[in-house]
Amino acid sequence: MRLTRKYLVMITAMALLLTVVLSGCSSGGNKESSSSSAVGDNSSAPVQLKMIMLGPKPVDYEKVYTELNQKLKEKINTTVSVEFLDWSDWAQKYPLKFAANEDFDLIYTANWAFYTNQATMGGFLELTDEMLEKYAPQTWENMPKVSWDQAKIEGKLYMVPNNHVEVTDGFTLIREDLRKKNNLPEVNSLDTLAIYLKTIAKNEQGIVPFNASASGEMWNSWDNQTLMQKNDWHLIDPRLPLAFKLDDLSGKLFNVVETPEYKETLKYYKDLADNGVWPRNIVNNKIDGWQEMKAGKVAASNHNVLTLGAQIAEAKQEKRDMELKIVDITPNSKVNAAISTQNGTAIHSTSKNPERALMLIDLLQNDKEIHDLVMYGIAGEHYIPEGEDKYSAGPSSSQYPGYSVWGWNSHLNRDNVNTPQEALDIIAASQTKLYHYPLESFVLVDTKVKNEIANIGNVMMRYNLPLEYGIINDLNKGQQDLLNQLKAAGIDKVKEELQSQIDNFLAGNS
Repeated sequence: MRLTRKYLVMITAMALLLTVVLSGCSSGGNKESSSSSAVGDNSSAPVQLKMIMLGPKPVDYEKVYTELNQKLKEKINTTVSVEFLDWSDWAQKYPLKFAANEDFDLIYTANWAFYTNQATMGGFLELTDEMLEKYAPQTWENMPKVSWDQAKIEGKLYMVPNNHVEVTDGFTLIREDLRKKNNLPEVNSLDTLAIYLKTIAKNEQGIVPFNASASGEMWNSWDNQTLMQKNDWHLIDPRLPLAFKLDDLSGKLFNVVETPEYKETLKYYKDLADNGVWPRNIVNNKIDGWQEMKAGKVAASNHNVLTLGAQIAEAKQEKRDMELKIVDITPNSKVNAAISTQNGTAIHSTSKNPERALMLIDLLQNDKEIHDLVMYGIAGEHYIPEGEDKYSAGPSSSQYPGYSVWGWNSHLNRDNVNTPQEALDIIAASQTKLYHYPLESFVLVDTKVKNEIANIGNVMMRYNLPLEYGIINDLNKGQQDLLNQLKAAGIDKVKEELQSQIDNFLAGNS
């Protein structure tokens, strides 16, 4: 998964999205999915669907989708074409697809990728139980009820979520060979991680100890470990420094920036910065951390366990001369899983063929032949099936790299044979330790505070990142400046609105 990139572009997109809202450039409102036009069976006629996906267009897209369309033609008399929005500009282009009311049928969406915004603005078709039972029966049967509930906004559903439990806790990937070379203790805490990073900075010339960039990974990824996980807090929204304690049944929000824990985290980061763990010009750094780490130029990064496991598998596949290890620096924290809206597929509210679109989604998630093809490419070419649930890279695997297929994650997913056992063990152990809390399925509706949230996101990028990267020498002044800017951006209004939503949600579920 691309979590850190996801949250960065989400912040950037909000200002543009606000412009779209104010200009009234919406797609014309949600259709009533129970209308005859939405549920009429037209499966006897051939249909061509268009789908919007995030990420770069694979080199072998035409080859894979030609084979896919042959199978879809046989199964549901349907073919599909895909438009890809590259990671460099998808956040700008995504809302404009709806503002211009472009002609397409399906689109990848997520809680970090405009799901709530487009659902409330009329960009997505409302999906009823009747539609799902009739046109996506396998999905309807296989999807846990809680997943459907988590995807609802004010009681209505606008996406088919993925059907795959994803542990969202952050983990750290280190160069285990460098740790051993420098005779360092096992990395299993914030303190031992700091020892590792500062030693690498001192002893390993030409290697950046930690993958840090100006794109916001710190706030949205490493903070997930050093601040949120460590204290068993949960951010109500990745754009906002508003959180609640996982075990607080009242769901009381607080501003993270005002807490002593935040101040201690700043001191921790400042110490790392002063010891050369990342370059002083970090605010202008736009490196691809994983590619740099794979090339031997970075000694540590962080992500969710699925992504880190995939990265280790990739390094093994390419026979990189290094030993990588996933470490948990908050081993005593509660284990969290993503809600179902972490990944999903929505139908455009103006789609002329919503029934066939649902039939397609049903196959993408639940038909093994179709699922294998879109997720991994052509067997024997892009991947080699290893039994029923694993795969290895094929000779042309680089020609069909991953894009935003995560909305089709399901029980049919295969594991890469090179995925380290440690990652599989973490995932397996996590399934039995998942912590569920009252606000787990809460969905923020930002209609009344869109402008303020966009402004707060900009403030966090401008004032919080320099603080956390240790560029601001006077931490007290920097923290106060950040608080002042957040207040000016409307943090109090947002907090009040969101607390009201939380209170109503908890009252309705008591």
